[in-house]
Amino acid sequence: MNGLSTRPGDRVVDWWVRSRLCLRTNRWPDRDRVRAVSLFMLIAYVPMCAHFFAEATGRVGSDFQAFWGAGRLVMAGMPWDAFNLAAERAAQAPAHTGVMVPFVNPPPYLLLAAPLGLMPYPAAWLVWVITGWALWFAVCRRLCPGEPLMILACPAAFLAAYHAQNGLVTGALLVAGVTLMARRQTGSAGRHADVLAGVLFGALVIKPHLALLVPLWLIAGRRWHTLGAMVLSAVAFCLVSLAVFGPATWLAYPHSFHVTAMLLTQGAGQLFLRMATPYALLRTTINPHVALAGQAVITVASASLVWRQTRQHGTNAGTGALMLAATTVASPYLFSYDLAYWVQPVLWLVTMAREAGWRAWEKPAVIALWLAPLATRAAALPLHANLLPLAGVALVAMIATRLRAPQVMPGAAPAVLPRPAR
Repeated sequence: MNGLSTRPGDRVVDWWVRSRLCLRTNRWPDRDRVRAVSLFMLIAYVPMCAHFFAEATGRVGSDFQAFWGAGRLVMAGMPWDAFNLAAERAAQAPAHTGVMVPFVNPPPYLLLAAPLGLMPYPAAWLVWVITGWALWFAVCRRLCPGEPLMILACPAAFLAAYHAQNGLVTGALLVAGVTLMARRQTGSAGRHADVLAGVLFGALVIKPHLALLVPLWLIAGRRWHTLGAMVLSAVAFCLVSLAVFGPATWLAYPHSFHVTAMLLTQGAGQLFLRMATPYALLRTTINPHVALAGQAVITVASASLVWRQTRQHGTNAGTGALMLAATTVASPYLFSYDLAYWVQPVLWLVTMAREAGWRAWEKPAVIALWLAPLATRAAALPLHANLLPLAGVALVAMIATRLRAPQVMPGAAPAVLPRPAR
């Protein structure tokens, strides 16, 4: 009746052809569907967050206990005891979870944790998660103006909130710094933006391995004001923490290295299934020696890629996206809850596709990468498989090919986002 065959085999072929046509002509998913799915995801997050809060304040506990316990010790006038396992256990005991989480962050992190010690554990958990998510959203909503629901529903941000970890804070610092560097400003406004970006990058002294490739990116792009501001900012945070918490706290900090070493030298268990690095993948599938060698090769290759692309294109949103994506595979110690910064690389791909056209396979790949941090984390323990490092490699590859491609890609779909027919 409509010119299409009714035979089952032909209907499958017709469906396949139409599906490819929808992808190539950029007709799916359109903005209305993206917004609808984002709304459904946000609705689903509500009972899930309630469940995680019940677990965190019940017998399961949460990573957040380490920050809350450290804050209590700071408020008690004993900041150096944040790195003492016995003292941390006593400080976390009022949470009544029955578990203890060691504090392993550098002393400047205590500036962030101290106010938490003034609140009861459940209230502190809520304040930490809600404030972190709000800060992250305020920074990241500019990446895709007009789509607040999609940003709020970002699975990587939800994962960081679920763990009540610091991924929302560090993600906001990284995204804000890259966004400031990507603005094409001149004169005093440009210098101020560069310096502010450096200050934000320097604040990552609270979790320095997340800034592993930032200095390389800045040096390759010859952004000396930002690099100088980053170094001064990091030194200033360290000196402030030294003045506020005393030299005893810094002398006690190396004790946390032993805790981290113990975690990394254990067998290939749940810890490595939750990590986002090639080291973790190789550790769970082969052995520690191959994991170290493989991670070293991938780290050098990632740094080299960021260096070459930045020397060619400068420090902009594209090379910033590459740097952030490469951080995931370059750092040997990084967890799925750290990936709130993935929002910038993934949405940069969306922005470029809207301007230059979608490659036929690109939209499903971008959707898969958007969901990857949460989806792979959910599948890791049941399947005993760590798939997140593969997603990290795929994200790096997609950004690198976009940077190398001409502005309008041959054979790409028109850069439109039509609404569905009513």
